[in-house]
Amino acid sequence: MLDDTDRRILRQMLADPAADNAALAERAGVTPATLWRRLDRMREHGILQGIEARIDWRALGYEVEVSLRFTLDKTEPRAFDAFTAAAREVPEVIEIQTFLGSVDIRLSVIARDMAHWQEIYRSRILPLPHVTDIEPLMLVATLKDSAELPL
Repeated sequence: MLDDTDRRILRQMLADPAADNAALAERAGVTPATLWRRLDRMREHGILQGIEARIDWRALGYEVEVSLRFTLDKTEPRAFDAFTAAAREVPEVIEIQTFLGSVDIRLSVIARDMAHWQEIYRSRILPLPHVTDIEPLMLVATLKDSAELPL
């Protein structure tokens, strides 16, 4: 579905997401009209799903990130839906992922400091419904965080 030109365009977009279309076309070696048509086609096929801003939460004063692995009560038919609905309401939850295996759901939670984390954990995380087990993992360092693809 993608040819070498499409891949070149995507590589340039990943290298400089803020580049305007004229600069992107030049770097990818295509005309602006060709770039526009190819981007439009990739949007239609669901390859490009939008443009997003990446916010550095640490720059905003959030110094703590915790990954929480949850096992839910599998005897309760609505446990998953009830849990995810409640987790979405916690403002400090920045990511929700589901899994197959012994862990059902993982949440990424940010906090300003350890006191803030303790308050979030006690007042917003522990009351989440249908939890049978929680395993918190404190983030120490991010060694790779990339949206780059092998294009």
